[in-house]
Amino acid sequence: MKNTILTLFTLISFQTLQLTAQDRMIIDKVIARVGTESILLSDVEEQHSYAITQGGEDTPELKCQILESLMGQKIIVHQAKLDSVIISDEEIESSLDFRIEQVLRQMNGDEKFFEEYYQMTVTEMRENLRDDLEHQMLAERMQSSVLNEVNITPSEVKTFFKSIPTDSLPYLNAEVEVAEIVVKPQINEEERLLSLKKILDIRKRIIEGGEDFAELSKKYSDDPGSGSRGGDLGFAERGTYVQEFEAAAYVLEKGEISEPVETQFGFHLLELIERRGNKIHLRHILIKPEITSADNELAKVHLDSVKAMIVNGEMTFTEAAKKHSEEEVPSYHQNGMLQNSRTGKYAFETAELPSEIYFAIEEMNVNDISETLEYPLPTGEVYFRIVQVVSMTKPHRASLEQDYSKILNFAKESKKNEYFTAWLEEKVGSTYIKIDSDYLTCPSIEELLNVN
Repeated sequence: MKNTILTLFTLISFQTLQLTAQDRMIIDKVIARVGTESILLSDVEEQHSYAITQGGEDTPELKCQILESLMGQKIIVHQAKLDSVIISDEEIESSLDFRIEQVLRQMNGDEKFFEEYYQMTVTEMRENLRDDLEHQMLAERMQSSVLNEVNITPSEVKTFFKSIPTDSLPYLNAEVEVAEIVVKPQINEEERLLSLKKILDIRKRIIEGGEDFAELSKKYSDDPGSGSRGGDLGFAERGTYVQEFEAAAYVLEKGEISEPVETQFGFHLLELIERRGNKIHLRHILIKPEITSADNELAKVHLDSVKAMIVNGEMTFTEAAKKHSEEEVPSYHQNGMLQNSRTGKYAFETAELPSEIYFAIEEMNVNDISETLEYPLPTGEVYFRIVQVVSMTKPHRASLEQDYSKILNFAKESKKNEYFTAWLEEKVGSTYIKIDSDYLTCPSIEELLNVN
């Protein structure tokens, strides 16, 4: 039963739902009752099929493990209903919208392709998802409610740390915290006007020459994502695009071509393909002004002057980041601190750093500031940055002195697991459970029934 705790919340995936749509040929029956909740044979078979498609090993124990996990979830859902935990219709609809839109974006907003892929309409998929999603949200909220009661004291952290044998303490890699100031090269007026002329010429070829928008997008657009698709951006809701782009898009009539629209990315031509309520289906052509070597040099000179002001004590690195760094860069909103996308924290193992930062700080000490570095973006653009080492630890065996926050997190998670295991076993003992005879041979199910 304790192993189940760790795997109770397998997220509903669209791959699983695809199996749901296609494999209901199974002659279904209820194979388990947990309180007021039922588990169907098809529930187990669908998750079993999905596990195999994801590379799981088809062992005799796999279906037993799946049933045990489903039973754990149903116990929590049953208890949530007893405790009057409520998920509002608005929350369910919002979550459904998010999940459906996430998949549609990957399909370029093509609902026809969605229907072909999942063998059901978007509306049918929403209904197919609804009950499972509500149960998942109930279980998550119930678990959160239970675990909110768990707190840990400094003395418990010390006791937890002392309970770990010295030779079992983890050896932690070197870690650093790094801040940055990022500068974007500014487009010079000459290049800006050349790009404006180019997009006006393209518009003239479409409006007066009758040339095909999609073909010209494939040939000239500087947007690598949509250009190969003839500029097709698919369906998107209001709020998806930057303000200038969206303001121009939502006043277009179907088939209308916009005037050139200037955004931070360059100049755009837009064509409205279709409108569905709050959603619009666009195609566009993007022309980016060229950044010259002189523009890059000006950005580097600006960063050099910012670094000099910090070194001379005229402002701190944090103050300089708020004044001079690009607002579009995530670190701007974190006082210049880089955030580790894997952990959500500021600390990086050195191997996790971008290579250009790793090599730049290799010989630096805390508070040192690097020379100007190139900052390549996924779009192919290049910005520039300087970085400061905020903190640094060498490889070491875990200790309370250096790693208290990490040890606190480990200790709290351990306490939560113990607490939730005890809570779940208590609920098992007071919950009506009935299992189909075909599954009574599962060792873990037999153990669970003995608890009950």
